[in-house]
Parts: sequence; structure tokens; C-alpha cells
Amino acid sequence: MTQNEQQTQTTTPVAPKAPGAHPAKTGGAPRTGGAPRAGGAGGFRPRTGGPGAPRGGAPFRGGKGGSGDKRGGGRPRPERVKPEYDQKSIDVRRVARVVAGGRRFSFSVAMIIGDRKGKVGVGTGKATDISLAMDKAAKDAKKHMITVKLTKTNSIPHQVFAKSSSATVEIIPAPSRGLVAGSAVRNALELAGITDVAAKIKSGSKNKLNMARAVVSALSTLAPRKPERDIKEVKEVKVEKKEELAEAK
Repeated sequence: MTQNEQQTQTTTPVAPKAPGAHPAKTGGAPRTGGAPRAGGAGGFRPRTGGPGAPRGGAPFRGGKGGSGDKRGGGRPRPERVKPEYDQKSIDVRRVARVVAGGRRFSFSVAMIIGDRKGKVGVGTGKATDISLAMDKAAKDAKKHMITVKLTKTNSIPHQVFAKSSSATVEIIPAPSRGLVAGSAVRNALELAGITDVAAKIKSGSKNKLNMARAVVSALSTLAPRKPERDIKEVKEVKVEKKEELAEAK
């Protein structure tokens, strides 16, 4: 064996391992050649464009529309038309009727409408679609709308009492107490614009439709307010009739 072969077979000394160090991977060839990774020695790509910019230096685009401008551009929204009457659904039920092929389901809606100035009405509607049933109930309530005689404080002039089916309601004036009522009775009085009253449910019925109808029936006993011109005309007619009767005698 020559001197050169002996030098190649000699092994280089291995450095001692540090405690807790992971064993070195074996069998892999060292990476040679190729271009260095972009971004410097650490291999990280720097961010550009400030703290709010995404990685890669692309400019920031705000919102779903892709532009950084604030909202408010484009077409102006159409103004929402205020309805003539306020409405409140007091009962929504799914009902069924039996036919030859099975059962057919529909929706039944009970609704109260009013302008909060003395007009109120109760109606019902039934249809396969709930929105169509609500429209029918509103139209039915308009047909049965009444005008209530109110005082200067939006109260009622005297005590009223009414019954509808098994529901019995009593409404009493209560100065400076606000609206003291509950359930569908309160909804009907609020939509009528009535305050400073106390309502009592005299029956054990919990049916909201019957209670609302009893309230409307009680308020209908109050005569609507007549304009001053009509009152003067009625007085003139009475005076003329008295004069005619006096002449006839």
C-alpha cells in the first residue's frame, strides 16, 4: 500500500456532540450549486408598502368592491314610503283542511291596524303564503275600521264595556296613569292612540282575536266626534222646528 492510499483511508477526527443536540441526518447529499433563496441570508421575503399592506408588496384594496374609497357612491336608495296605518299581528297559526288526497296546509293571521289618531280595526286573513295572508288580514281590518271619540288628553270620555264571543273587556278612564292594559287589549288601544285608561279582562278567555274584537266593540259605543259646523246646523234645524210648532199652535 502506497503512502497516498494510506492518507485517503485515514479518518478525520469527529467533534464531540453537545448535550441535548439532535442526531445529524445521514445519507443526504449536501446542497450544491443553484441560486440562493430570495430575501437575504435568512430566506425571508421583506414586506413592502407599510404595516397594512399584504405580503408581496401589492397595494391594499379595501372592502368587497376592491377599491379603497368609502361607501356612499352609486345609485341613491329610494325613500321608503310610510304606510297609511300601523299594523300588529296578534296571532299567526298554521291550519289544515282534510281533502281526498290528504291534508292541505295554510296560514291564518289575525291583525290590528290603526293610525294612532282615533282609528282602529281588527281583521283576519287566510292563505297558503304567510305574506298573502297578512295582506288579506290588513284589507279585512280596513273594512271593519272604526273612529273613536277621544278627549283632549287622548283618553275616553266615560267607561265602556263589551263582550265578543267568550272574551269580556272593560275600559275605564284613568287620568295621568298612562295605558294600563295587557295582551291584545294593549295592542288595540296603542294603535288607536288611546292613553290614560285602565283596561280589565273580565273573562278567563285567552283568545287574542276575541279580546281585540271586544275592545273594538267597546270603543264603537263611543260616538265619533262631530265637526262644529254640523253641530250648528243641527241646532238651527231644532230652532226652526220649534218656531213652526209654536206658530201652528
